[in-house]
Amino acid sequence: MKTYRIATIPGDGIGKEVVPAGQRVLEAIAARSNTFGFAFENFDWGGDYYRQHGAMMPADGLDALRDKDAILFGSAGDPHIPDHITLWGLRLKICQGFDQYANVRPTRILPGIDGPLKRCAPQDLDWVIVRENSEGEYAGVGGRAHQGHPIEVATDVSMMTRAGVERILRFAFRLAQTRPRKLLTVITKSNAQRHAMVMWDEIALQISQEFPDVRWDKELVDAATARMVNRPATLDTIVATNLHADILSDLAAALAGSLGIAPTANLDPERRYPSMFEPIHGSAFDIMGKGLANPVGTFWSAVMMLEHLGEDAAARQLMAVIERVTADPSLHTGDLGGSATTAQVTDAVCALLASEAAGGTAATDVKAA
Repeated sequence: MKTYRIATIPGDGIGKEVVPAGQRVLEAIAARSNTFGFAFENFDWGGDYYRQHGAMMPADGLDALRDKDAILFGSAGDPHIPDHITLWGLRLKICQGFDQYANVRPTRILPGIDGPLKRCAPQDLDWVIVRENSEGEYAGVGGRAHQGHPIEVATDVSMMTRAGVERILRFAFRLAQTRPRKLLTVITKSNAQRHAMVMWDEIALQISQEFPDVRWDKELVDAATARMVNRPATLDTIVATNLHADILSDLAAALAGSLGIAPTANLDPERRYPSMFEPIHGSAFDIMGKGLANPVGTFWSAVMMLEHLGEDAAARQLMAVIERVTADPSLHTGDLGGSATTAQVTDAVCALLASEAAGGTAATDVKAA
């Protein structure tokens, strides 16, 4: 039996609630199988670790993760620590340290969830956003000088390399090629950013010639926001820079019903290092410790982890159970307009997995207590 070594990093806020829930669900799906299992190792890195040690994670923390098959991550963010410290000290340190250059965010309206676009049928909003995850606007290039003086200056430089742009665009075209519509939209802002984004456009055209079966178009990022709202059915696979995709993917999650259901995969497509899977919702300190966090984003991230590990059948089984749970309004958490708790949603998913493993069907009552 194959045993996958998984690092769990709950991080901050509600990450400490949804990551243990995700581990429970992964253990439940593994219990159905006689071909694979999991060995989890937890890492207590994040804001609390920072208060004790002055760093979000140890200097040699990447070495502790290097032999893992995947990482399940919660969130980074603490109201008492500047955001740039929490982000660069933990999540981005892992993403950049392991060259997880492809951030993949699927978005669709799950059964039972009422999205805000009332004229949008569920089949009209079925997207995958590919985010360049290693350079661009978040390359970390820049600095400050003359702080506190009238001549103070601060710079953040968007850095794009031909190698970085080629590999993310080629990844996006390949992904689009595997989807039924074979349609890719390349997001740009080359009308205003006349150097790096013009190169981005030129490389997109060059890479497109390798994929004659993929239809593609180009959209300015500001126009893309309107297109996502007004013409969602015209989109399928979307690729954008680090900043542009960061913003568009949050809009996409909101249009699908809630940031609480949205998953993310931070991939090293070449599999030189472990890839990392996380919900996109952030640390949400306002509901921390109240048991109100929606764990569906973490569960969907676990589906993506299973796919990455090659356990496609288990991934399909878990996704089907997630959809059965979201279809039940009594199992909606507050972000979806319900009153279910994190534990109730988790219990329902695990109960369905256990029931199906035992040969049960609709006999199991998954409604919230």
